[in-house]
Amino acid sequence: MCEAPTAISCGLFEPWTNQSRAMMRIGVDLGGTKIEIIALDDQGMALIRRRIPTPSADYVAAVRAIVDLVVQAQKEIGEVASVGIATPGAISATTGLIKNSNSTVLNGRPLLRDIATALGQPVRIENDANCLAISEAADGAAVGAEVVFGAILGTGVGGGLVVDGRVLKGCNRIAGEWGHNPLPWTNDSERRGHRCYCGKSGCIETFLSGAGLAREYFGRSRRTLAPQDIVAAAAIGADKDAVSSISAYKDRLARGLASIINVVDPEVVVLGGGLSNIDALYSGLADLIAALAFSDAINTKIVKAMHGDSSGVRGAAWLWPPKKETGG
Repeated sequence: MCEAPTAISCGLFEPWTNQSRAMMRIGVDLGGTKIEIIALDDQGMALIRRRIPTPSADYVAAVRAIVDLVVQAQKEIGEVASVGIATPGAISATTGLIKNSNSTVLNGRPLLRDIATALGQPVRIENDANCLAISEAADGAAVGAEVVFGAILGTGVGGGLVVDGRVLKGCNRIAGEWGHNPLPWTNDSERRGHRCYCGKSGCIETFLSGAGLAREYFGRSRRTLAPQDIVAAAAIGADKDAVSSISAYKDRLARGLASIINVVDPEVVVLGGGLSNIDALYSGLADLIAALAFSDAINTKIVKAMHGDSSGVRGAAWLWPPKKETGG
């Protein structure tokens, strides 16, 4: 049996419900480029939402920025609210320190302890893809689904799994980390792979992250273009290399998701992160997956996150279960 360094049970969080909630919630999303905070009332409505740039490669400054945002939000709402934080990576069940974060300045740091100590209250921290999945299962694009897989496509590639309203974390805190499996069904040009920050080569993240899309485009065009510019150029059809790069990206996404469907068989796959906004991804994606997955038919829905890039911060706020009402 695994031992958790926090009050959270090993493997599963308590389920969210749509019952009356007798508490205010604050969620924080610690991203590579921005920190977002949201305050939700007892009906799940946003009272406060703001964003600031993430301090570049500065752990202490990032902790201070989060603490300042939470303190100010609690002053504005006039009470001490529960605090949940979404972060890339996860808390190690062995050390209690952050591991596996593509924001590498966080790795090996006691983020939970530092923020909880500074605030003087309990805090919950969870992987950002898990928070995406929680948010979309609770009141987003996957409401009512029994099994939901949430995939983040952005600076990194993460995944989270919600079953019966509970996020499955796993004993090693790595459930859903599909981005660090090898890209499946590789062709000759892909087989060597690319070096990943995790130390291995050929990870799905190296193909489906923003940097992976930019690398694909450069390999075709010998030109350097930001991911958002590649997407824009492909959308208007003005750049054949951009169109081909998006097509290759969609094919690889289908392969990665087919392998997930073979293992988990979710009812809904929710795509989040900046690259989930590529409209061209959704046309024909289900057919590509169906051609690969181990079934005569694939009924899994592939949908865009309803809450967009705020799904992570909303899911962080949902990390705390509703308070149980006491009867008279």
